[in-house]
Amino acid sequence: MKYNQNRRLMRVCYAAAAGLILLTGFTSLAAEQHTAGTETAQVQEKGRTETVADGAAWDFAEIAAGIHEDAVVGIKAAAEKAHEDYMEKVEEERRKAEEAEKEAQQKAEEEAAREAAAQAAAQTAAEEKELLAALIFCEAGNQPYEGQVAVGAVVMNRVNSGQFPDTITDVIYQSGQFTPAMTGWLDSVLASDGYTDSAMQAAADALAGSNPIGDCLYFSTGGNGYQLGDHFFR
Repeated sequence: MKYNQNRRLMRVCYAAAAGLILLTGFTSLAAEQHTAGTETAQVQEKGRTETVADGAAWDFAEIAAGIHEDAVVGIKAAAEKAHEDYMEKVEEERRKAEEAEKEAQQKAEEEAAREAAAQAAAQTAAEEKELLAALIFCEAGNQPYEGQVAVGAVVMNRVNSGQFPDTITDVIYQSGQFTPAMTGWLDSVLASDGYTDSAMQAAADALAGSNPIGDCLYFSTGGNGYQLGDHFFR
């Protein structure tokens, strides 16, 4: 009986030892395999990491370079476009300024020409009015006022008729027409302002259209026609 107990005890110890050995070996093997697997995984992971890292770094550098190049190209193009727009604006402003200056100069020249023409016309009108007053004084200074206006009306009828010169001066100085102009008396009266205020007013009225003798183109101290004072108008 004691022998059987000892035998069972030995079996238990042997099983325990075997189990311990088996367990220890399995654990070591698993640990080694785990360690190896871990190292392998780490190596693989490191490789992947390095590869990915290297790839990411290379891709980023390329992308950054591309972005920089695109940005430079874009900025340069924008700068060139802005410069072109600015130069076009400057040119347009210059052109407008030149046109405005040219237009202003042209207007100034036209205004100066109109003013000069107006002054010349006014001067001519004043001189012709004075010349007509001198002729009226010489021809009808001793006649009634209506007779003085009538002499001025004859001169104006000739200017407007188309049969005689078209200015007062040319009508009065036309050869063989008015005796005071042919003798020089007219020029003497004109130079000395020898005409009367009545003659000047008669000239102004004739120039303004006053006409007591219709379309008569001639007058004389004898003959026939419409008589005013000592003159006959026809």
